[in-house]
Amino acid sequence: MDRFNSTHEELSGTIPSDKILLLPQPTESPNDPLNWSYWRRMWSAALVLYITALTAATSNSAGAAGTALVEEYGIGWGVQNTAAGVLFLGIGYSCLALSSANWLYGRRISYIICLISSIIGSVWFARSDGKADTILCQLFLGISESVAEATAQLSLTDVTFQHQRGSVLGVYVLATSVGTFLGPMLSGFIADSPLGWRWMGWFALIISGCTLVVFYFGLEETAFDRDSILDGLATGRSSAETEIDETNNDHSPRKGNLIPNGSDLVPKSYWDRIALITPSPTLIGTGFKQYMRRTFHTLRVFYFPAVIYSGLQWGMQDAFLSFYMTVEDDNWTSEPYNYGDRADAIMCIPTLIGAVVGCVYGGWFSDVFVRWMAKRRGNISEAEDRLWLMYLPAIISPVGLILFGMGTQRVWPWPVPYVALGFIGFGFGCGGDLTMAYLMDCYPDAVLEGMVGVAVYNNSLACIFTFVCSIWLDAHSLTQVFVTLGCVSFGVMFLGTIVMMYFGKAARRWTANKYKEFLYIRGSV
Repeated sequence: MDRFNSTHEELSGTIPSDKILLLPQPTESPNDPLNWSYWRRMWSAALVLYITALTAATSNSAGAAGTALVEEYGIGWGVQNTAAGVLFLGIGYSCLALSSANWLYGRRISYIICLISSIIGSVWFARSDGKADTILCQLFLGISESVAEATAQLSLTDVTFQHQRGSVLGVYVLATSVGTFLGPMLSGFIADSPLGWRWMGWFALIISGCTLVVFYFGLEETAFDRDSILDGLATGRSSAETEIDETNNDHSPRKGNLIPNGSDLVPKSYWDRIALITPSPTLIGTGFKQYMRRTFHTLRVFYFPAVIYSGLQWGMQDAFLSFYMTVEDDNWTSEPYNYGDRADAIMCIPTLIGAVVGCVYGGWFSDVFVRWMAKRRGNISEAEDRLWLMYLPAIISPVGLILFGMGTQRVWPWPVPYVALGFIGFGFGCGGDLTMAYLMDCYPDAVLEGMVGVAVYNNSLACIFTFVCSIWLDAHSLTQVFVTLGCVSFGVMFLGTIVMMYFGKAARRWTANKYKEFLYIRGSV
Protein backbone atom coordinates (compact mmCIF):
# COMPACT_ATOMS: atom_id res chain seq x y z
CA MET A 1 0.00 0.00 0.00
CA ASP A 2 1.23 3.45 -0.86
CA ARG A 3 0.52 6.15 1.68
CA PHE A 4 2.03 9.52 0.90
CA ASN A 5 1.11 12.29 3.28
CA SER A 6 1.43 16.00 2.51
CA THR A 7 2.78 16.64 6.02
CA HIS A 8 5.38 13.90 5.52
CA GLU A 9 4.49 12.08 8.73
CA GLU A 10 4.47 8.29 9.00
CA LEU A 11 0.99 6.81 9.15
CA SER A 12 0.03 3.53 10.71
CA GLY A 13 -1.59 1.07 8.34
CA THR A 14 -5.35 0.87 8.84
CA ILE A 15 -6.24 -0.67 5.49
CA PRO A 16 -5.51 -4.30 4.54
CA SER A 17 -2.30 -4.89 2.59
CA ASP A 18 -4.17 -5.69 -0.62
CA LYS A 19 -5.72 -2.22 -0.70
CA ILE A 20 -4.28 1.03 -2.02
CA LEU A 21 -5.43 4.36 -0.66
CA LEU A 22 -6.44 6.54 -3.60
CA LEU A 23 -4.78 9.93 -3.46
CA PRO A 24 -6.11 12.39 -4.40
CA GLN A 25 -9.59 11.23 -3.43
CA PRO A 26 -12.16 11.49 -6.23
CA THR A 27 -15.27 13.58 -5.66
CA GLU A 28 -18.78 12.81 -6.93
CA SER A 29 -18.55 15.53 -9.57
CA PRO A 30 -18.76 14.36 -13.20
CA ASN A 31 -16.34 17.20 -14.01
CA ASP A 32 -13.63 15.65 -11.81
CA PRO A 33 -10.99 14.29 -14.25
CA LEU A 34 -10.51 11.31 -11.92
CA ASN A 35 -14.14 10.36 -12.64
CA TRP A 36 -13.77 10.49 -16.40
CA SER A 37 -14.03 7.23 -18.29
CA TYR A 38 -10.85 5.24 -18.80
CA TRP A 39 -10.61 6.07 -22.51
CA ARG A 40 -11.33 9.74 -21.93
CA ARG A 41 -8.47 9.95 -19.44
CA MET A 42 -6.18 7.96 -21.73
CA TRP A 43 -6.95 10.27 -24.66
CA SER A 44 -6.02 13.28 -22.54
CA ALA A 45 -2.80 11.60 -21.39
CA ALA A 46 -1.95 10.53 -24.94
CA LEU A 47 -2.20 14.10 -26.23
CA VAL A 48 0.02 15.35 -23.42
CA LEU A 49 2.61 12.64 -24.08
CA TYR A 50 2.47 13.37 -27.80
CA ILE A 51 3.24 17.07 -27.37
CA THR A 52 6.02 16.13 -24.95
CA ALA A 53 7.64 14.00 -27.65
CA LEU A 54 6.93 16.54 -30.41
CA THR A 55 8.45 19.55 -28.65
CA ALA A 56 11.45 17.48 -27.54
CA ALA A 57 11.97 16.44 -31.17
CA THR A 58 11.68 19.93 -32.67
CA SER A 59 13.95 21.49 -30.05
CA ASN A 60 16.68 18.85 -30.36
CA SER A 61 16.86 18.55 -34.14
CA ALA A 62 18.98 21.56 -35.08
CA GLY A 63 22.20 19.55 -34.78
CA ALA A 64 21.25 17.56 -37.89
CA ALA A 65 21.71 20.75 -39.91
CA GLY A 66 25.04 21.55 -38.26
CA THR A 67 27.34 20.49 -41.08
CA ALA A 68 25.21 22.28 -43.68
CA LEU A 69 25.23 25.49 -41.65
CA VAL A 70 29.02 25.34 -41.43
CA GLU A 71 29.48 24.66 -45.15
CA GLU A 72 26.83 27.05 -46.51
CA TYR A 73 27.03 30.02 -44.15
CA GLY A 74 30.18 29.50 -42.09
CA ILE A 75 28.13 29.21 -38.89
CA GLY A 76 30.55 27.27 -36.68
CA TRP A 77 29.88 24.77 -33.91
CA GLY A 78 30.54 27.43 -31.29
CA VAL A 79 27.61 29.51 -32.57
CA GLN A 80 25.45 26.41 -32.73
CA ASN A 81 26.30 25.54 -29.14
CA THR A 82 25.37 29.10 -28.16
CA ALA A 83 22.03 28.54 -29.88
CA ALA A 84 21.58 25.35 -27.85
CA GLY A 85 22.31 27.33 -24.68
CA VAL A 86 19.65 29.88 -25.61
CA LEU A 87 17.29 26.97 -26.24
CA PHE A 88 17.80 25.71 -22.68
CA LEU A 89 17.26 29.19 -21.25
CA GLY A 90 14.05 29.47 -23.25
CA ILE A 91 12.81 26.16 -21.87
CA GLY A 92 13.61 26.76 -18.21
CA TYR A 93 12.56 30.36 -17.75
CA SER A 94 9.51 30.17 -20.00
CA CYS A 95 8.42 27.29 -17.82
CA LEU A 96 8.60 29.61 -14.80
CA ALA A 97 6.91 32.47 -16.64
CA LEU A 98 3.96 30.31 -17.78
CA SER A 99 3.52 28.38 -14.53
CA SER A 100 0.93 30.72 -13.00
CA ALA A 101 -1.28 30.47 -16.08
CA ASN A 102 -2.01 26.84 -15.20
CA TRP A 103 -3.61 27.86 -11.90
CA LEU A 104 -5.39 31.04 -12.96
CA TYR A 105 -6.47 30.32 -16.55
CA GLY A 106 -6.37 26.53 -16.90
CA ARG A 107 -3.89 24.16 -18.55
CA ARG A 108 -5.03 24.56 -22.17
CA ILE A 109 -3.79 28.11 -22.69
CA SER A 110 -0.17 27.04 -22.04
CA TYR A 111 -0.35 24.31 -24.69
CA ILE A 112 -1.79 26.70 -27.26
CA ILE A 113 0.83 29.39 -26.57
CA CYS A 114 3.68 26.88 -26.84
CA LEU A 115 2.37 25.38 -30.08
CA ILE A 116 2.20 28.86 -31.61
CA SER A 117 5.78 29.42 -30.45
CA SER A 118 6.76 26.13 -32.10
CA ILE A 119 5.28 27.32 -35.38
CA ILE A 120 7.20 30.62 -35.19
CA GLY A 121 10.46 28.88 -34.31
CA SER A 122 10.05 26.27 -37.06
CA VAL A 123 9.43 28.88 -39.76
CA TRP A 124 12.38 30.96 -38.55
CA PHE A 125 14.65 27.90 -38.57
CA ALA A 126 13.57 26.95 -42.09
CA ARG A 127 14.45 30.45 -43.34
CA SER A 128 17.70 30.85 -41.36
CA ASP A 129 20.75 32.16 -43.20
CA GLY A 130 22.79 33.87 -40.49
CA LYS A 131 24.08 33.61 -36.94
CA ALA A 132 21.27 35.68 -35.42
CA ASP A 133 18.63 33.49 -37.10
CA THR A 134 20.34 30.32 -35.90
CA ILE A 135 20.31 31.54 -32.30
CA LEU A 136 16.96 33.32 -32.04
CA CYS A 137 14.86 30.60 -33.66
CA GLN A 138 16.03 28.30 -30.86
CA LEU A 139 14.59 30.70 -28.28
CA PHE A 140 11.09 30.15 -29.69
CA LEU A 141 11.63 26.40 -29.94
CA GLY A 142 12.75 26.47 -26.32
CA ILE A 143 9.58 28.32 -25.31
CA SER A 144 7.58 25.65 -27.14
CA GLU A 145 9.19 22.84 -25.14
CA SER A 146 8.61 24.60 -21.80
CA VAL A 147 5.07 23.20 -21.72
CA ALA A 148 6.54 19.71 -21.53
CA GLU A 149 8.70 20.54 -18.51
CA ALA A 150 5.97 21.15 -15.91
CA THR A 151 2.51 21.63 -17.41
CA ALA A 152 2.63 18.16 -18.96
CA GLN A 153 3.41 16.51 -15.61
CA LEU A 154 0.61 18.49 -13.97
CA SER A 155 -1.86 17.43 -16.67
CA LEU A 156 -0.84 13.79 -16.23
CA THR A 157 -1.31 13.95 -12.47
CA ASP A 158 -4.74 15.51 -13.02
CA VAL A 159 -5.98 12.23 -14.51
CA THR A 160 -4.02 9.68 -12.43
CA PHE A 161 -3.62 8.67 -8.81
CA GLN A 162 -0.51 9.06 -6.73
CA HIS A 163 0.37 5.36 -6.59
CA GLN A 164 0.50 5.36 -10.42
CA ARG A 165 2.89 8.28 -10.75
CA GLY A 166 6.07 6.24 -11.11
CA SER A 167 4.61 4.43 -14.11
CA VAL A 168 3.11 7.65 -15.49
CA LEU A 169 6.41 9.47 -15.18
CA GLY A 170 8.12 6.50 -16.80
CA VAL A 171 5.91 6.95 -19.86
CA TYR A 172 6.48 10.72 -19.70
CA VAL A 173 10.26 10.32 -19.69
CA LEU A 174 9.88 7.73 -22.46
CA ALA A 175 8.01 10.32 -24.55
CA THR A 176 10.77 12.83 -23.80
CA SER A 177 13.39 10.26 -24.80
CA VAL A 178 11.61 9.35 -28.03
CA GLY A 179 11.48 13.00 -29.03
CA THR A 180 15.03 13.75 -27.87
CA PHE A 181 16.64 10.89 -29.76
CA LEU A 182 14.21 10.04 -32.56
CA GLY A 183 13.77 13.70 -33.58
CA PRO A 184 17.44 14.22 -34.48
CA MET A 185 17.47 10.85 -36.25
CA LEU A 186 14.53 11.73 -38.51
CA SER A 187 15.97 15.20 -39.05
CA GLY A 188 19.24 13.62 -40.12
CA PHE A 189 17.43 11.64 -42.80
CA ILE A 190 15.68 14.81 -44.00
CA ALA A 191 18.94 16.78 -44.08
CA ASP A 192 20.59 13.97 -46.06
CA SER A 193 17.72 13.76 -48.56
CA PRO A 194 17.22 15.81 -51.74
CA LEU A 195 14.78 18.00 -49.78
CA GLY A 196 17.63 19.49 -47.77
CA TRP A 197 17.93 20.64 -44.16
CA ARG A 198 15.43 23.49 -44.45
CA TRP A 199 12.64 20.97 -44.73
CA MET A 200 13.32 20.03 -41.12
CA GLY A 201 11.70 23.35 -40.27
CA TRP A 202 8.92 23.07 -42.83
CA PHE A 203 7.91 19.59 -41.66
CA ALA A 204 7.95 20.84 -38.05
CA LEU A 205 5.70 23.72 -39.13
CA ILE A 206 3.19 21.37 -40.78
CA ILE A 207 3.12 18.97 -37.83
CA SER A 208 2.90 21.76 -35.24
CA GLY A 209 0.10 23.45 -37.20
CA CYS A 210 -1.94 20.24 -37.37
CA THR A 211 -1.25 19.60 -33.69
CA LEU A 212 -2.54 23.07 -32.82
CA VAL A 213 -5.88 22.26 -34.46
CA VAL A 214 -6.11 18.85 -32.73
CA PHE A 215 -5.27 20.35 -29.34
CA TYR A 216 -7.70 23.22 -29.69
CA PHE A 217 -10.64 20.92 -30.43
CA GLY A 218 -9.50 17.69 -28.77
CA LEU A 219 -7.72 18.49 -25.49
CA GLU A 220 -10.15 18.90 -22.60
CA GLU A 221 -9.34 21.14 -19.67
CA THR A 222 -8.20 19.06 -16.67
CA ALA A 223 -8.03 21.87 -14.09
CA PHE A 224 -10.48 21.04 -11.29
CA ASP A 225 -11.00 22.92 -8.02
CA ARG A 226 -10.88 19.84 -5.79
CA ASP A 227 -9.72 21.70 -2.68
CA SER A 228 -12.82 23.88 -2.37
CA ILE A 229 -15.04 20.81 -2.55
CA LEU A 230 -13.03 18.85 -0.02
CA ASP A 231 -12.74 21.83 2.33
CA GLY A 232 -16.48 22.38 2.20
CA LEU A 233 -17.14 18.78 3.13
CA ALA A 234 -14.45 18.38 5.75
CA THR A 235 -16.99 18.31 8.58
CA GLY A 236 -19.34 15.82 6.96
CA ARG A 237 -16.77 13.52 5.48
CA SER A 238 -17.22 9.79 5.65
CA SER A 239 -14.75 7.84 7.71
CA ALA A 240 -14.52 5.29 4.93
CA GLU A 241 -11.30 5.61 2.91
CA THR A 242 -11.34 5.69 -0.86
CA GLU A 243 -9.45 2.66 -2.06
CA ILE A 244 -8.99 0.10 -4.79
CA ASP A 245 -8.70 -3.65 -4.46
CA GLU A 246 -5.52 -5.05 -6.00
CA THR A 247 -6.51 -8.65 -5.36
CA ASN A 248 -9.63 -8.44 -7.50
CA ASN A 249 -8.06 -5.99 -9.97
CA ASP A 250 -10.91 -3.61 -9.22
CA HIS A 251 -9.62 -0.19 -10.18
CA SER A 252 -12.90 1.67 -9.94
CA PRO A 253 -12.84 4.17 -7.08
CA ARG A 254 -15.12 3.58 -4.11
CA LYS A 255 -15.83 7.02 -2.73
CA GLY A 256 -16.74 8.38 0.65
CA ASN A 257 -19.17 11.28 1.07
CA LEU A 258 -17.19 13.75 -1.06
CA ILE A 259 -20.31 15.23 -2.65
CA PRO A 260 -20.08 18.66 -4.28
CA ASN A 261 -22.76 21.26 -4.50
CA GLY A 262 -25.52 21.08 -7.10
CA SER A 263 -23.73 23.10 -9.77
CA ASP A 264 -20.78 20.71 -9.71
CA LEU A 265 -23.08 17.77 -10.45
CA VAL A 266 -23.95 19.19 -13.89
CA PRO A 267 -21.51 17.97 -16.59
CA LYS A 268 -19.85 20.76 -18.53
CA SER A 269 -20.74 21.17 -22.19
CA TYR A 270 -18.20 20.31 -24.88
CA TRP A 271 -17.48 23.98 -25.58
CA ASP A 272 -16.92 24.67 -21.89
CA ARG A 273 -14.52 21.72 -21.68
CA ILE A 274 -12.40 23.09 -24.55
CA ALA A 275 -12.59 26.77 -23.63
CA LEU A 276 -9.31 28.55 -24.31
CA ILE A 277 -9.37 29.94 -20.77
CA THR A 278 -10.99 28.31 -17.75
CA PRO A 279 -10.80 30.99 -15.02
CA SER A 280 -9.94 29.89 -11.52
CA PRO A 281 -12.67 30.51 -8.91
CA THR A 282 -10.10 32.71 -7.14
CA LEU A 283 -9.38 34.87 -10.20
CA ILE A 284 -9.79 38.61 -9.52
CA GLY A 285 -10.30 40.75 -12.64
CA THR A 286 -7.70 39.89 -15.27
CA GLY A 287 -5.55 38.28 -12.60
CA PHE A 288 -2.40 40.22 -13.50
CA LYS A 289 -1.42 40.98 -9.91
CA GLN A 290 -2.24 37.42 -8.86
CA TYR A 291 -0.16 36.15 -11.77
CA MET A 292 2.90 38.08 -10.67
CA ARG A 293 2.46 37.13 -7.01
CA ARG A 294 2.08 33.45 -7.85
CA THR A 295 5.11 33.50 -10.13
CA PHE A 296 7.33 34.97 -7.44
CA HIS A 297 5.70 32.71 -4.84
CA THR A 298 6.82 29.69 -6.89
CA LEU A 299 10.43 30.63 -6.16
CA ARG A 300 9.86 29.54 -2.54
CA VAL A 301 10.13 25.86 -3.48
CA PHE A 302 13.49 26.32 -5.18
CA TYR A 303 15.40 25.75 -1.94
CA PHE A 304 13.55 22.54 -1.02
CA PRO A 305 16.24 19.81 -1.01
CA ALA A 306 14.17 17.39 -3.12
CA VAL A 307 13.73 20.07 -5.81
CA ILE A 308 17.47 20.80 -5.87
CA TYR A 309 18.30 17.08 -5.98
CA SER A 310 15.89 16.33 -8.82
CA GLY A 311 16.94 19.39 -10.80
CA LEU A 312 20.60 18.47 -10.43
CA GLN A 313 20.06 14.87 -11.56
CA TRP A 314 17.93 15.79 -14.58
CA GLY A 315 20.12 18.75 -15.44
CA MET A 316 23.27 16.68 -15.62
CA GLN A 317 21.58 14.31 -18.07
CA ASP A 318 20.81 17.25 -20.36
CA ALA A 319 24.36 18.54 -19.91
CA PHE A 320 25.83 15.18 -20.95
CA LEU A 321 23.46 15.21 -23.94
CA SER A 322 25.21 18.31 -25.28
CA PHE A 323 28.60 16.62 -25.10
CA TYR A 324 27.93 13.26 -26.73
CA MET A 325 25.69 14.76 -29.42
CA THR A 326 28.36 17.37 -30.22
CA VAL A 327 30.92 14.57 -30.56
CA GLU A 328 28.55 12.61 -32.80
CA ASP A 329 27.94 15.63 -35.04
CA ASP A 330 31.59 16.72 -35.15
CA ASN A 331 33.97 13.78 -34.64
CA TRP A 332 31.92 11.02 -36.22
CA THR A 333 31.27 13.03 -39.40
CA SER A 334 35.00 13.55 -40.00
CA GLU A 335 38.13 11.37 -40.14
CA PRO A 336 38.44 8.47 -39.47
CA TYR A 337 34.68 7.72 -39.35
CA ASN A 338 33.38 9.97 -42.15
CA TYR A 339 29.74 9.41 -41.22
CA GLY A 340 27.13 11.18 -43.32
CA ASP A 341 24.06 12.84 -41.80
CA ARG A 342 22.10 9.60 -42.16
CA ALA A 343 24.65 7.39 -40.40
CA ASP A 344 25.19 10.04 -37.76
CA ALA A 345 21.44 10.16 -37.11
CA ILE A 346 21.27 6.39 -36.63
CA MET A 347 23.58 6.76 -33.62
CA CYS A 348 20.50 7.97 -31.71
CA ILE A 349 19.01 4.46 -31.82
CA PRO A 350 21.20 2.81 -29.13
CA THR A 351 20.67 5.82 -26.85
CA LEU A 352 16.91 5.55 -27.35
CA ILE A 353 16.97 1.81 -26.63
CA GLY A 354 18.82 2.44 -23.39
CA ALA A 355 16.37 5.19 -22.46
CA VAL A 356 13.39 2.88 -23.06
CA VAL A 357 14.88 0.25 -20.73
CA GLY A 358 15.62 3.00 -18.19
CA CYS A 359 12.03 4.26 -18.33
CA VAL A 360 10.64 0.77 -17.66
CA TYR A 361 13.09 0.30 -14.80
CA GLY A 362 12.58 3.76 -13.30
CA GLY A 363 8.83 3.85 -14.00
CA TRP A 364 6.80 0.65 -13.82
CA PHE A 365 9.38 -1.32 -11.84
CA SER A 366 9.87 1.52 -9.35
CA ASP A 367 6.13 1.46 -8.53
CA VAL A 368 6.34 -2.30 -7.96
CA PHE A 369 9.45 -1.87 -5.83
CA VAL A 370 7.91 0.90 -3.70
CA ARG A 371 4.83 -1.22 -2.95
CA TRP A 372 7.05 -4.18 -2.06
CA MET A 373 9.09 -2.01 0.30
CA ALA A 374 5.91 -0.67 1.90
CA LYS A 375 4.57 -4.15 2.64
CA ARG A 376 7.84 -5.10 4.31
CA ARG A 377 7.49 -2.06 6.57
CA GLY A 378 3.93 -2.76 7.67
CA ASN A 379 2.23 -0.94 4.81
CA ILE A 380 4.15 2.31 5.32
CA SER A 381 5.77 3.89 2.28
CA GLU A 382 8.68 6.31 2.47
CA ALA A 383 9.48 8.68 -0.39
CA GLU A 384 13.15 7.64 -0.24
CA ASP A 385 12.29 4.01 -1.08
CA ARG A 386 12.34 4.88 -4.76
CA LEU A 387 15.91 6.16 -4.56
CA TRP A 388 17.32 2.67 -3.94
CA LEU A 389 16.93 2.15 -7.68
CA MET A 390 19.23 5.08 -8.48
CA TYR A 391 22.38 3.15 -7.62
CA LEU A 392 22.30 0.96 -10.74
CA PRO A 393 22.17 3.86 -13.27
CA ALA A 394 24.70 5.69 -11.08
CA ILE A 395 27.21 3.02 -12.10
CA ILE A 396 26.06 2.21 -15.64
CA SER A 397 25.76 5.80 -16.91
CA PRO A 398 29.31 6.91 -15.92
CA VAL A 399 30.72 3.74 -17.49
CA GLY A 400 28.86 4.62 -20.69
CA LEU A 401 30.28 8.15 -20.77
CA ILE A 402 33.84 6.94 -20.26
CA LEU A 403 33.59 4.14 -22.85
CA PHE A 404 32.06 6.47 -25.43
CA GLY A 405 34.77 9.10 -25.08
CA MET A 406 37.64 6.64 -25.05
CA GLY A 407 36.13 4.50 -27.79
CA THR A 408 35.60 7.49 -30.08
CA GLN A 409 39.13 8.85 -29.65
CA ARG A 410 40.87 5.48 -29.91
CA VAL A 411 38.65 4.24 -32.78
CA TRP A 412 37.54 1.10 -30.97
CA PRO A 413 35.20 -1.26 -32.87
CA TRP A 414 31.81 0.41 -33.33
CA PRO A 415 29.87 -1.90 -30.94
CA VAL A 416 31.78 -0.44 -27.96
CA PRO A 417 30.72 3.22 -28.37
CA TYR A 418 27.24 2.13 -29.46
CA VAL A 419 26.74 0.02 -26.33
CA ALA A 420 28.17 2.94 -24.35
CA LEU A 421 25.45 5.18 -25.82
CA GLY A 422 22.89 2.62 -24.64
CA PHE A 423 24.34 2.87 -21.13
CA ILE A 424 24.10 6.67 -21.28
CA GLY A 425 20.50 6.42 -22.49
CA PHE A 426 19.70 4.12 -19.56
CA GLY A 427 20.92 6.83 -17.18
CA PHE A 428 18.89 9.44 -19.07
CA GLY A 429 15.71 7.38 -18.69
CA CYS A 430 16.26 6.62 -15.00
CA GLY A 431 17.67 9.96 -13.88
CA GLY A 432 14.59 11.98 -14.69
CA ASP A 433 11.98 9.35 -13.92
CA LEU A 434 13.12 8.28 -10.46
CA THR A 435 14.00 11.72 -9.15
CA MET A 436 10.85 13.44 -10.43
CA ALA A 437 8.72 10.65 -8.94
CA TYR A 438 10.60 11.13 -5.68
CA LEU A 439 9.88 14.85 -5.77
CA MET A 440 6.18 14.22 -6.35
CA ASP A 441 6.13 11.77 -3.45
CA CYS A 442 7.68 14.43 -1.20
CA TYR A 443 5.40 17.32 -2.21
CA PRO A 444 2.30 15.84 -3.90
CA ASP A 445 0.28 19.08 -3.72
CA ALA A 446 2.98 21.19 -5.36
CA VAL A 447 3.64 19.14 -8.48
CA LEU A 448 3.66 22.11 -10.85
CA GLU A 449 5.88 24.33 -8.71
CA GLY A 450 8.26 21.47 -7.99
CA MET A 451 8.58 20.68 -11.69
CA VAL A 452 9.12 24.37 -12.47
CA GLY A 453 11.99 24.41 -9.99
CA VAL A 454 13.44 21.29 -11.60
CA ALA A 455 13.08 22.85 -15.06
CA VAL A 456 14.92 26.02 -14.04
CA TYR A 457 17.76 24.13 -12.35
CA ASN A 458 17.88 21.53 -15.09
CA ASN A 459 18.01 23.92 -18.04
CA SER A 460 20.31 26.41 -16.31
CA LEU A 461 22.86 23.63 -15.75
CA ALA A 462 22.43 22.39 -19.30
CA CYS A 463 22.91 25.94 -20.62
CA ILE A 464 26.15 26.42 -18.67
CA PHE A 465 27.61 23.13 -19.85
CA THR A 466 26.50 23.80 -23.42
CA PHE A 467 28.35 27.12 -23.52
CA VAL A 468 31.58 25.49 -22.31
CA CYS A 469 31.15 22.31 -24.35
CA SER A 470 33.09 23.31 -27.48
CA ILE A 471 35.77 25.14 -25.49
CA TRP A 472 36.37 22.11 -23.29
CA LEU A 473 36.40 19.65 -26.19
CA ASP A 474 38.85 21.83 -28.12
CA ALA A 475 41.20 22.18 -25.14
CA HIS A 476 41.37 18.55 -24.04
CA SER A 477 41.22 15.06 -25.53
CA LEU A 478 37.94 13.18 -25.69
CA THR A 479 39.24 10.69 -23.15
CA GLN A 480 40.05 13.42 -20.64
CA VAL A 481 36.72 15.16 -21.10
CA PHE A 482 34.55 12.05 -20.86
CA VAL A 483 36.45 10.50 -17.97
CA THR A 484 35.84 13.76 -16.11
CA LEU A 485 32.17 13.69 -17.09
CA GLY A 486 31.96 10.09 -15.90
CA CYS A 487 33.38 11.07 -12.53
CA VAL A 488 30.95 13.99 -12.28
CA SER A 489 28.08 11.67 -13.19
CA PHE A 490 29.08 9.17 -10.51
CA GLY A 491 29.43 11.90 -7.91
CA VAL A 492 26.06 13.47 -8.68
CA MET A 493 24.08 10.25 -9.10
CA PHE A 494 25.71 7.89 -6.58
CA LEU A 495 27.01 10.17 -3.84
CA GLY A 496 24.14 12.62 -4.24
CA THR A 497 21.64 9.79 -3.78
CA ILE A 498 23.42 8.56 -0.65
CA VAL A 499 23.14 12.04 0.85
CA MET A 500 19.48 12.36 -0.09
CA MET A 501 18.57 8.94 1.25
CA TYR A 502 20.31 9.68 4.55
CA PHE A 503 18.99 13.23 5.05
CA GLY A 504 15.85 13.11 2.90
CA LYS A 505 13.35 12.31 5.65
CA ALA A 506 14.84 14.97 7.92
CA ALA A 507 14.71 17.43 5.02
CA ARG A 508 11.02 16.69 4.49
CA ARG A 509 10.33 17.28 8.17
CA TRP A 510 12.34 20.49 8.05
CA THR A 511 10.33 21.76 5.07
CA ALA A 512 6.93 20.43 6.26
CA ASN A 513 5.80 23.70 7.81
CA LYS A 514 7.28 25.71 4.93
CA TYR A 515 5.42 23.43 2.53
CA LYS A 516 2.11 23.93 4.38
CA GLU A 517 2.73 27.67 4.45
CA PHE A 518 3.48 27.61 0.72
CA LEU A 519 0.18 25.83 -0.03
CA TYR A 520 -1.77 28.19 2.25
CA ILE A 521 -0.34 31.30 0.62
CA ARG A 522 -0.83 29.85 -2.86
CA GLY A 523 -4.48 29.16 -2.06
CA SER A 524 -5.02 32.71 -0.85
CA VAL A 525 -3.43 34.46 -3.84
